Amino acid sequence: MTEGTFDRHMLEALVCPQTHNVLEYNAEKQELISRSANLAFPIRNGIPILLMDEARNLDDPAP
Repeated sequence: MTEGTFDRHMLEALVCPQTHNVLEYNAEKQELISRSANLAFPIRNGIPILLMDEARNLDDPAP
């Protein structure tokens, strides 16, 4: 794995901190998506940031 890339195998162990449901990986936006919570969690330098304060509502435009 190169610097700043996300290991997709981590998806098997990660869940949404709000709903505890599965997350989807969006490689283009470097986000983990929780459809059940309508939230997107950023991935920075290959590290998923699963903090509610850092989540983006899916109805808001991506940064």
